[in-house]
Amino acid sequence: MRLSKLQKYILDVCFDRRRAKIDRNLFLKYYSRFARKTAKEDQVSAVTKSLERLIKNGLAVGFGEMTQNKVYIQKVQLTALGRKVIKKILGEQKRLPI
Repeated sequence: MRLSKLQKYILDVCFDRRRAKIDRNLFLKYYSRFARKTAKEDQVSAVTKSLERLIKNGLAVGFGEMTQNKVYIQKVQLTALGRKVIKKILGEQKRLPI
């Protein structure tokens, strides 16, 4: 399964906090590393899509509210499969920024 850099960042942050439920606003710090700033709406949209895909693949569990038409994810927690995947990712060699 291929993961984007944002998804890897989300898994890494969740793994660092152990079994705690992580607030989704913490994942917006991912974009502070880039010199080129993106719109706040685009950042929230990208984080939401990444969280939904992680939940769909069984790597994370989302907590929030579910309405008839939409799901609002407020907090995220890793599953056992998610912890296994992030351990494998952390064991791989990092790419040099050349």
